[in-house]
Amino acid sequence: MAVNVAGLVSVIVFYLVVMGTGFWASRKSKRAEARCTATQSEVMMVGGRNLKTWVSIFTTTATAVGGGYIMGSAEVVYNPTRGLVWCILPLGFFVNLNIVGLFFVKPVRSKNYVTIMDPFQEKYGNRLTACLFIPFLMADVLWVASVLAALGGTMSVILDISSEVSIVISAAVAILYTLLGGLYSVAYTDVIQLVLMLLGLWFCVPFAMLSPATVSITNTSLTSLFQEPWVGSIQVEDLGAWLDEFLIVSIGSVCYQELYQRILATSTVLQAQVTCCISAFISVILVIPSVLIGAVAASTDWNQTSYGLPTPYEEGKAGSILPIVLQHLCPQFVSLVGIGALAAAVMSSIDSALLSSSSLFARNFYKAVVRTNASEREILWAVKVSILVFGVIATALSMTSNSVFGLWILSVDVMYTVVCAQLLAVLFLSRHVNRYGALGGLATSAILRGLAGEPSLGIMPVWTLPGDRLLPDGSLFQGFPFRTAIFLISIASILLWSKAALWVFTRGYLPPHWDVFEVRRPGADALRREIGELRMEESKEKKEQLVSGEGASEGKMEENSH
Repeated sequence: MAVNVAGLVSVIVFYLVVMGTGFWASRKSKRAEARCTATQSEVMMVGGRNLKTWVSIFTTTATAVGGGYIMGSAEVVYNPTRGLVWCILPLGFFVNLNIVGLFFVKPVRSKNYVTIMDPFQEKYGNRLTACLFIPFLMADVLWVASVLAALGGTMSVILDISSEVSIVISAAVAILYTLLGGLYSVAYTDVIQLVLMLLGLWFCVPFAMLSPATVSITNTSLTSLFQEPWVGSIQVEDLGAWLDEFLIVSIGSVCYQELYQRILATSTVLQAQVTCCISAFISVILVIPSVLIGAVAASTDWNQTSYGLPTPYEEGKAGSILPIVLQHLCPQFVSLVGIGALAAAVMSSIDSALLSSSSLFARNFYKAVVRTNASEREILWAVKVSILVFGVIATALSMTSNSVFGLWILSVDVMYTVVCAQLLAVLFLSRHVNRYGALGGLATSAILRGLAGEPSLGIMPVWTLPGDRLLPDGSLFQGFPFRTAIFLISIASILLWSKAALWVFTRGYLPPHWDVFEVRRPGADALRREIGELRMEESKEKKEQLVSGEGASEGKMEENSH
């Protein structure tokens, strides 16, 4: 089959629209930079903290509802070994966004942090916080890889071009407009992408459901016809795994810098809370087309379609089921609309994750550890170079997996098992933890997660837990909620290591010169916080002086002209 020229042209037009929006937003970024008192790097990372409410809602929703969310949900519903009851992403994100809005927004936004790692830096100092940057980076790179894999599968099916080529082109476009304008480019392109996603997917659903090769999805919801019912079922022995996946999404996702980048760009705490709660409802609405398309795929006699037999699941293409349905069950013009919607979903997540990881790198690693006296220009270059480097790494990783859902879950897995307990401790248990506890908890969770293995990467666990079993295809099913167990152990270990360190040094069981983290020094944490606040005030004063100086010089020029 030749390259789908019409489809290729439509994708190019879409990318040009996105690029145009990115260019416009970059100009807006420069104007905002001249008006506000924040530094250049802060404008790139969180704008001028003046995002309009409707823009913040759109960009927060688009960040959550990306390619992994859209295609992963369709994949799970279609998969005969899973089904709708295993589609935990919509419910998980709904709970997650509401939890963030109710409990996390106020302590983060009220202190005017720039990244979610700032509270770690305030509590533990620069060098220990730099260690925590690694799991944040891993999660963001896996996130980008999952959505790029989604786009590669889509374009290879509908346009008949190499998935590798489409992945590289899409990543290049996202990297380019993210480099141009930072948060403003990302936020305003998200508005366009979310609208295209919403209209495009809903436009495709009726055509897929009315295909002659498809029976009513109500008939196959609970009855086996072409495969197992698409509603699916949860056996008693699978409850642990289901709960584990649900908690991964609903609790583990509270750590993502992508989400806090939007929260920290709002003007008030109330606006940030409203943004989270409204985005939670919209994210559920946006997944409905994906669920319906997954159900349609499970209700289709593929032998009556141009796809033929064996079925997509039997060929290991369940991860690309959404574009396969658009290509083989819908008219060509409908599939073109669908690919635009999917490309929008993917791009809205790529740019967010790239800006997120680069912001953490530049502010909390490069500026804090590598070059403590780095200028604003140097920090901006660190952001831009890291966007490019992390984008290339994620692009390479996206070509190694067939499962969009698997890559996405692995991303959240890292945050849940390694980072989530650390964030809860530093925000809500700050008086009871110290740097020894943070380091001990990080080591404990990382070691336990490594020993638990990851079958999707070919890494087998070193132990057998209750509920573990081999599936008919030879893969290992881990039925025990080991990720949640690691999360709980991590919280306990942070508290225990903190108390143990305090006890051995205050009681004199270890000599004072061994206390490298100064746990015996009273008020050490408070002193670090005061120093951080003073530095923030100094940077604001310098910016204000610069702005006032420019205003005064302009006034003198006007007087001289008169």
